[in-house]
Amino acid sequence: MKVKIKIQNFYGIEINDFAVSVARTAMWIAESQMWAESQNIIYSRDDFLPLDSNDSIFEGNALRMDWSEIVEPYDVNYIMGNPPFVGQSYRSNEQKQDMIDIFGKGSRETKQDYVICWYKKSLDYVIDYKNSSVKCAFVSTNSICQGECVPTFWKDMINAGVEIQFARRTFIWTNEAKNKAAVHCVIVGYSFHKINNIKELYDGGKLTKCDHINPYLVPEEDIWISSRPKRPKDKSKMTTGSPATDDGQLFLSPEEAKTMSKEYPILSKYIRPFIGAHEFLHDLNERTRYCLWFADVGDELPKIIKADHMKDRFQHIKEKRLSSSASRIKKAAETPWLFAQNRQPDTEYLVIPRHSSENREYIPIGFMDPKTIAGDATTIVYDATLEDFAILESSLHVAWMKTVAGRLKSDYRYSSSVYYNFPMPKLTNELKEKLEKSAEGILNARANHPSLSLADMYKELLMPSDLRDAHRKNDKLILQAYGLNKDATDQDILKVLFKMYNNKDND
Repeated sequence: MKVKIKIQNFYGIEINDFAVSVARTAMWIAESQMWAESQNIIYSRDDFLPLDSNDSIFEGNALRMDWSEIVEPYDVNYIMGNPPFVGQSYRSNEQKQDMIDIFGKGSRETKQDYVICWYKKSLDYVIDYKNSSVKCAFVSTNSICQGECVPTFWKDMINAGVEIQFARRTFIWTNEAKNKAAVHCVIVGYSFHKINNIKELYDGGKLTKCDHINPYLVPEEDIWISSRPKRPKDKSKMTTGSPATDDGQLFLSPEEAKTMSKEYPILSKYIRPFIGAHEFLHDLNERTRYCLWFADVGDELPKIIKADHMKDRFQHIKEKRLSSSASRIKKAAETPWLFAQNRQPDTEYLVIPRHSSENREYIPIGFMDPKTIAGDATTIVYDATLEDFAILESSLHVAWMKTVAGRLKSDYRYSSSVYYNFPMPKLTNELKEKLEKSAEGILNARANHPSLSLADMYKELLMPSDLRDAHRKNDKLILQAYGLNKDATDQDILKVLFKMYNNKDND
């Protein structure tokens, strides 16, 4: 009997010289342990010394090296690794160039997480090797299986013949480094041709065996949920709130708002409560920000400008906007007394924080008076009904959002794409009435706790029991509307929603 796997069978690339030394040492230790354990089996006393048997760990940038010069793809069985976790805004200039070299300048993929370069590099490595038996697996940030990364990057990978063989859904990976934030990861194992075997999907401690895993890491057929350019007919309009782009000149503290209204009565009707994501989640019961809103100023503008400091404020905004590289911002310099864009509804609307903690079971959403100005850290829904509120506040909608939304670090990034692509059920008049009552039940339960902010109310361990009960009753109705039982799992929910999405998309 011979040892079939030796240290010479392993190849590696590492950009850090110290890590290269550590990897070589680790391999030697592993080889020593292997010999110690196998001596009685293979009846061999071969000595692995001197320590010069492993020269296959290379130092360099793996994305700029030709892997075929290290080992030909037809000699490889597995590719695996833990590439760097670097989002778009944190990449170095060298890493930005790596993305361009791998995907091409102007490619949509260059906006995704840096880790996807290793997936594409592995595909390019074996693309000319027909019937490749190479299997790959990478530990990656979970963003690669969410949001726009799926219909852009993964669609091309799947069309090129990649098939996911196993995966571990999102888990939190921490280390012992001081002040090191937890990273939300996935593990994706894939091959470069179709294999007729059972796939394995791990989610926490649960294993699901299935025939197919799609890039959202759901045991369903492939589906590509892209941004919709137009609002579907069955949806209310959704957009982000109004961006000020004013360098803070149109905003007031409560004290400033009170003083300005007293000293300049002409300004009082133009001072409005302002709400961003932070204010909505933390300060809804006690206004902490106001803004100057001159959308309807009309002929009073000359008088407004004469008020102390207003002319200076407007001049500051004008100069700030003119310094922008964006043409629409420069255009807005012509009207420095206005927000850069006015998206404010003139009727009651729904507010959704653009980013929401992954620790919440539900997304805090609420109705807002049109006199309260919503900023661009929020997403707003025009003319929303109580039924809309009930559906968006359901666990079913959250299951969809967690699967298809993008991320900012670990927080979910809510967008119109999440909402516009979300399959809505057909509601009977009877069910509409029930949903209106369940929506009111949630709102009334919130009102029972005026001392709590929405952020506090929706903390998993601190959620008031009456609010949780109201949500549970609402969930039961929503699941019923989609033909699901009250014990439906997220996978059961997604199976129905994906089917509805595909059927509607093909109509």
